[in-house]
Amino acid sequence: MQTLNILDNPSTSFNVFNTFANDRRKSDNLNTGLLEQLQTTLNLDKLLDIFAMEAARFVNFSGLYFKSQTVSKALRGSKKAKQERQFELKLNNEFIGTLSYGINSPISMSHYEELKRIHQILLYPLKNALQYHQAMQLAMQDSLTGLGNRRYFDEQLKRAMHNANRHQGQVGLVLGDLNKFKAVNDTHGHNIGDQVLQQFADVLRTCIRDSDSVFRFGGDEFAIIVENASEYALDIIRSRIDNALKVNALLAKYQMSCSLGTTFMNRADNEHSLFERADQALYRQKMNMSKRLSVV
Repeated sequence: MQTLNILDNPSTSFNVFNTFANDRRKSDNLNTGLLEQLQTTLNLDKLLDIFAMEAARFVNFSGLYFKSQTVSKALRGSKKAKQERQFELKLNNEFIGTLSYGINSPISMSHYEELKRIHQILLYPLKNALQYHQAMQLAMQDSLTGLGNRRYFDEQLKRAMHNANRHQGQVGLVLGDLNKFKAVNDTHGHNIGDQVLQQFADVLRTCIRDSDSVFRFGGDEFAIIVENASEYALDIIRSRIDNALKVNALLAKYQMSCSLGTTFMNRADNEHSLFERADQALYRQKMNMSKRLSVV
């Protein structure tokens, strides 16, 4: 009769099931740690920074870019690479956006699988950040014209002045309103008045550079922040607005013109003093109804 001897040896050097379990726990801990980090912010730029640190473990990239239907973001310091590898991000078959890596060498299959794993972890925090970004955009937007509102203007003026002081730049401020708009609104109705405001907003958009920003305060009051402004920049904007008003069919039909008051920032200015000076220039322009731009 043979006896089966079972040795109880807890110090066995290798156990495939223990190894598998340890790897699984390690992977779960990594996933949880990344998710916790991503959930600390709703800022898209910060979210991309956090994710990039994890992605750098699996791919050597010189640029990282995210693009959705409404947002385009690039990781700070991104540089052009030999090629781009794109990944579509979907959550429950809903398209979230495209994540692109600028790479100079191929991605291995194992690293490709790791990227897909961390992309899944990114999805929910990314969707939350996109929804927050869209809500903030709406909160900063004038509903009629789609321009920035007064709240957004205050933020952008403060930022522009801060950057100008740091880099010895120049900020120009243009305040304007439509002449006799109330008469057109009262005579032809609010529907025509709204169309006039929308058309004027479109005119302002076409008369500024990509680096400039235009806002509506309410009523027929508008503002333009001109960054890196030269002595001639504001005069060019005035000339463009005058010409655009003449060729816009709706605005020409109701003989709409505008008054503009402008000024440049000086080093002693804060947001309030700069705005007040431009507002005074606009007031003088309205009083004399001159075609000449008033600059102080």
